[in-house]
Amino acid sequence: MDDRRLIFVSGKGGVGKSAVTAALALRAARRGERVLAIGMVESLGLAAHFGVDALEYEPHQVHTGIDAVAINRTKALDEYLRLQLRLPRSAPIGQASKVFQVFVDVAPGVREIISLGKPIFETWQGTYDKVIVDSPPLGQLFSYLRAPATIAQTVPTGAVQDQALRMRDTLGDPATSALVMVTLAEELPVMETAEALDDLATEPVIDLAALAVNRVLSPLDVSPSVIDALPAGRQREAATLHANLYADQQPWLQMLPAGPRLPYLFGFLTPGEVAARLVDHWDATS
Repeated sequence: MDDRRLIFVSGKGGVGKSAVTAALALRAARRGERVLAIGMVESLGLAAHFGVDALEYEPHQVHTGIDAVAINRTKALDEYLRLQLRLPRSAPIGQASKVFQVFVDVAPGVREIISLGKPIFETWQGTYDKVIVDSPPLGQLFSYLRAPATIAQTVPTGAVQDQALRMRDTLGDPATSALVMVTLAEELPVMETAEALDDLATEPVIDLAALAVNRVLSPLDVSPSVIDALPAGRQREAATLHANLYADQQPWLQMLPAGPRLPYLFGFLTPGEVAARLVDHWDATS
């Protein structure tokens, strides 16, 4: 994964993919890389893990070595049209944008390719060593990843098809692009992850670089008899709950391939502190 320049982070909603996205950006920045982090659909979680209120469409520094942006589809459409029409930033494009918006709303794959085009274009530009994307949940992400091939089939010739094919090839190049899946050791996230792995095996639109399991509990360093011997109260309840949750996670962990195991972080931590601590555990558990 360290050699890839474009990384999409995805998983079932609520598994902590924004925290992992921020952690991977921090990890790359610590290695001396210049990073662009992108909130592709919903950016508030990513913003929180960088300790800022919100992200804009234009890059802003959120940490040493890290710029961050949020995808705005209207602005992304404007930028896409300027690239296609080869217009300068100052040129008026309002009417063309309104006309093309109708096409975006009805043509298959166009809506997705507009959003997907931003991280791919930034990768092509080469301004950043690594572009890391807080992506839509897994089910939605595959429609985005398939969009370039869909557009290439829909548009028979011309610059739009050429760019769609280049985007498809960029996503499919394992030396450039990769997917990081995030899941929890729970039934629904594991089942959705298994379905996504099957989809990737059937249609390898992007290379899977890592499957990270988040919020993994460590075993208590005490025997069940010690827990049973504790006096009734909060300490015994907490120890029993921890032991039971740890046991519940084990069969789901065994169903998943090897990969980073990120800890369940206890205590009062800000989102930024969570991301920073996950960096410390990524390599240790990979």
